[in-house]
Parts: sequence; C-alpha cells; structure tokens
Amino acid sequence: MVKRLISANASDIKAFSKEDLIQSIKASEGRVILSENVVVEEPLIKDITTSEIARSYGADMILLNCFDLLSPEIKGLYHHTENHQPSDIIHDLKKLIGLPIGVNLEPVDPSAKMFSNKLNISLGRQASKDTFELANQLGFDFILLTGNPGTGVTNELIAQNIKLAKNYFNGVIIAGKMHSAGVDEPVVSKDSTQEFIDAGADIILVPAVGTVWGITEEMVKEAVDTAHKNNRLVMSAIGTSQESANPQTIREIGLRNKILGIDIQHIGDANMGLVGIKNIKELSDTIRGERHTVSRFARSVNR
Repeated sequence: MVKRLISANASDIKAFSKEDLIQSIKASEGRVILSENVVVEEPLIKDITTSEIARSYGADMILLNCFDLLSPEIKGLYHHTENHQPSDIIHDLKKLIGLPIGVNLEPVDPSAKMFSNKLNISLGRQASKDTFELANQLGFDFILLTGNPGTGVTNELIAQNIKLAKNYFNGVIIAGKMHSAGVDEPVVSKDSTQEFIDAGADIILVPAVGTVWGITEEMVKEAVDTAHKNNRLVMSAIGTSQESANPQTIREIGLRNKILGIDIQHIGDANMGLVGIKNIKELSDTIRGERHTVSRFARSVNR
C-alpha cells in the first residue's frame, strides 16, 4: 500500500506509479486539493511560480493551464540568465514543489454547436497523438481532457481522445467538463460519465455543485455513484471564477461536494492574486482541517 497523498513526502510521490497515485488519492478519502495554474501570466511574485505559491497554501496536486506542449513555458520558473532546456521544464518544476503535475489538453470539436463566440487555441494546447506523446516525454503525471471557456470542446471529442490518450500517454487520465466550454450540450450526465469510463478514463471531472447554472446535487451525485461503482474516482471543479469568491462561498462549495463523495476538489485559476491564493487554504481547511493544511505547506520538498 502507498501513503495517502495528503500525507506523502516528495520522495514518496516521486516514486509513485500511475496506480500508486490513484490509490494515494483514494486513500485520502475526499481530502485532496488540486490547484489549477495559468502558466503564461506573470505570477503574484515574479520570480516564483504560481505553482510554488499554490503548494505553500495547501495544494496537493498542480494542474497547468494554457501550457503549450509545442512551446513550453512557465512564467517565474527561470531567471533570464539561467540556461535550460525545454525538455527539462516539468522536471525542474517538480524539484521545486514535489507534487504530481498535470496539464490541460483540449479536445476541440470544429463542428461543435456553440452558444458563445469560439476561441481558437494553439495546437500545442489541443488533445492529439502528438501532445499526448509530448506529455509523456516532459514527465507529466496526469492529463485533464477538458475545455477552457469558448474553446468548443464536446463530450464526444473528450471520449474519443480518452481512447487515443490510452495508447500514447502512460499517466493518469482525467476527463470531463467543469463548465460548458461554450458548447450547447449537457455539462454533466450519467450517460457522459459512463461513456468516459468505458473509454478508459481513470478519474471523472464534474462541475462542483454551486458553480454551474442548473447543475444540481442530484446530477453530480449520479455521476459520482456511477464512477465509484466502476472503481473510478471523481474530481469536482470550481472553474467559474468563484475561486475568487468570499471565503464563506468556498467553504460551502467544499462541504457540499465532500458530502457527495468527491475524491479531489479542484480550485481554478481565475484571479490568482491574494484572494484566489488564500481560498486554496480556505478550501483545504474546510474539507480536511488546519492540521492537514499545515502538513502540506510545511512539508519540505527535501523529505
């Protein structure tokens, strides 16, 4: 058996296999915090990455957003005078934070029926055989197949790319939607959950209750029960800018989704200033208490 992720040292996490990471999350019993970080914007402290800051406030997992696998860059990771190879970028970040690191890859559907303007993104951010292989080469521990606002990602393309990723990516595959991504279709349903499971997803993504208009506790609970019956885990997402809401809102979201059986609670990347960063700690204190929060942000990466 492996250590639960909320108590694991950097040396433990470094040695985890894909199966170990999944088991360590499961063993944490709904108390894992994942922080999503935009890597192309200047961090709060310009010579420290947002990922380092997120870890210091209690995050157990880091998800990189807007990371282009064909042109890798993370603001704050290197000083201008440092020599580095693009192939080392994720390994170097891991040395600093000692946590599992993943990347958003977007299964864009060019024929998607949109209800908002479509945002075009680079090929290095899109899900494909090439980006799955690059994610392996760079050393990512997991990928998240989902869509940013307005990118035209559909559930059908997510399912197709889960199957493709199984052939070219060796890590954990998380899949689903945290909001509509501009597409006129259900954000979460029992059918899409089962489709993602059948395609081979390890962890199912759903919107956190209280974040997406019309998504009820019953809808999320149905997805959670379906996933757990199929021995899969579930991650809820605060992906609607409410990550910068008042602490009471964050606490309510955290408790409501823990009650539903969520295994990982994601907190998004909007307004990663002091409010957004502090809300990582609010979420952590709420779903696992100050003891485990302090354990994470005080635990040296040299352990």
